Parts: sequence; structure tokens; C-alpha cells
Amino acid sequence: MAERERERVRERPPIEHNSYEVLIKDRIAISERQQNGPIVIRSEDRPIQVNRQGTLRYYLAPLSYPDTPLQDWLVFENHVRTHSGKHRHQGGLVIYVIDGEGYSIVDGERFDWKSGDLLLLPIRPGGVEHQHYNLKADRPCRWIAFCHMPTMDNLAMEMTQIEVSPDFRG
Repeated sequence: MAERERERVRERPPIEHNSYEVLIKDRIAISERQQNGPIVIRSEDRPIQVNRQGTLRYYLAPLSYPDTPLQDWLVFENHVRTHSGKHRHQGGLVIYVIDGEGYSIVDGERFDWKSGDLLLLPIRPGGVEHQHYNLKADRPCRWIAFCHMPTMDNLAMEMTQIEVSPDFRG
């Protein structure tokens, strides 16, 4: 039997960069974010933004806040002064009314709501066209929306802005 020589190596060579190693690195980053990310997201730490859809404050937004746990969720508050912009997407959105009263036009049909109500935008392949209106001119109504991004991704969600919010000056 031939003798084999063994060589002792004190340090391993660097691990080759490949898809598996990228996956491992990503899983470690997710775990660290879940362990160390903020538990409380304070409203004062999230600016109010006026965009084409309205006056919004994003609490969880994976592209804007990559340090937060629960990167699968988009959570934002809408302050509807007169009415929001109008847009269309595949639906699947949950909206909880925090304050005020108003109505939403969903695919041409009016649905009234008030503080404490929950709106459920249905999932429809061609999209759900919707716009939200405030009934009290003296104060904005406020609601918060919850959108599960993996569901949106699996629906191949597109968003089409149809009408711009009157608050937007862009």
C-alpha cells in the first residue's frame, strides 16, 4: 500500500463565491435583522411624504427601510384631505380606518367607511381600480394599509396611476 502524504493547512482558503454562499449570507443577514431590528417604529421617525397617491407615511417599506424586520410587509398611513389619487393594482390590500369617515370607489362602486372599519380590496387578475374620499372637509381622515409583498409578487402585481392626488405638486 502506498503511503499518502498529508499536508496540514492552518487556514482554509476563502470560500468560493457562488449562489449557495450568497443564499447563506442572505439568510444570516435576515436572521440578524430579525434579532436586532427595531421593535417599535415611531411615527416621528418616518416622514410624511406627498406623492401621486396622496399624503403618506411609510412605516414598513422594504426598499426604503431595509433595516427593519418583517421585510415582507408594506405598511403605510394615508391622510386623505379631500381624496386620494386613483390607481389600479391586483388588490389584496387591507386598510384599517384610524380616524374620520369617508368612502372608497372600488371598480366604480361606492363603499362608505368610518373610524374602526376595515376595508378589504379583493384580489382580481385584471386589477382593482380604487380611490378614497374624505367626507369631513374640516379634518383629514386617516387609515393605515397593510400589504403582504410576497402575495403581491405572486400575483405579478402591477400598479398603474390613473389620477394624481390633489395634494401632489410634482
